[in-house]
Amino acid sequence: MRRIIFLLLMTVLSSGMLLAPASASAATGERCFAETGFCISGTIRTYWERNGGLPVFGYPISALRTETNNDNWTGPTQWFQRDRLEDHAAQGIGVLAGRLGVRYLELQGRGWEAYARVSQAPNRNFCRYFPITGHSLCGAFLSYWERNGGLERFGYPITEPFQENLAEFSGTVQYFERRRMELHPELAGTPYEVLLGLLGRDVIDPYGCKPVISNLQKTAAAYSDVFGCASPGPLVSVAIVTQSYERGQMVWVQGKSSNSIWVFYYDNARGSLVWELHQDNFREGEPASGGETPPTGLIEPIRGFGKLWRNNPQIRNTLGWAVTNEIQDIGHEQYFRGGAWMLYRSAPDRVYLIRPDGRADDIARIP
Repeated sequence: MRRIIFLLLMTVLSSGMLLAPASASAATGERCFAETGFCISGTIRTYWERNGGLPVFGYPISALRTETNNDNWTGPTQWFQRDRLEDHAAQGIGVLAGRLGVRYLELQGRGWEAYARVSQAPNRNFCRYFPITGHSLCGAFLSYWERNGGLERFGYPITEPFQENLAEFSGTVQYFERRRMELHPELAGTPYEVLLGLLGRDVIDPYGCKPVISNLQKTAAAYSDVFGCASPGPLVSVAIVTQSYERGQMVWVQGKSSNSIWVFYYDNARGSLVWELHQDNFREGEPASGGETPPTGLIEPIRGFGKLWRNNPQIRNTLGWAVTNEIQDIGHEQYFRGGAWMLYRSAPDRVYLIRPDGRADDIARIP
């Protein structure tokens, strides 16, 4: 029992959920928080207080300001540790929560559309199925969803539950249009068995730029016109597989929850190396090879590379056949706000500079 209480306290503290006194001003209708230095007022404050307050939204981490969101709506917006609240009063709707689950996955380069969908819920007695997104909702996540606002608060599920390693949490998560739920089985039977991810903090990153991975700092500084603020959570020393083709290269990167394949080739029309990013949809147990016979001296790609190459005629025609076998490597993947990436491969000590406009450069790392 004492261990459960200790774990509960640690979870509350690390998640920014500890209820703390807040000063209030009746004259202005403001409620201010010394923890972050920001205040809430008006309709945003009303919505925040009526719909769960600190445990649900966290502290405010920005002032109320006009922003354009990821659905191209522009209006009064305020960010919180776990959410983004938007005042749609001008449209007669009131306050809505932002679609941060969708946005967070986009910023991680793993849009929700790429996640495998299901045709029905795994257990119809304890689950619900949402055909509009092709995902199910079960168990503790379903109970939490139904008790705490359902569709209005969280939106539809946009992934199935899966294991994810995050900065503050490692375990089962599920993403929704507006939120990420995190399962804490060690707190089963308490109100904290399901907690909400800090998506507001991770999407806006209001506390300044994060440091670039140490061995890439000089390279990023040399290309400061491309790389500005690094975002949190780079993939460091992860498994990478490369394979060269007649007219380009594929690079497989092991992700936190799903794997990705970068495709690089020279585009004559743009006069530049360009990139594409694809989800790795190969699953163990599937045929590794398509059984094709390549021309002499060339190689048929297999596994994830082969599946993408066979199923995407544009990639196949652009790259041609493989000219090397797959090469195992270790590397880093660093994302920068604004849509730029750096993809480092240790064996050749080279970096792909991945620009938001679709262009790329393959350069030697600056030591």
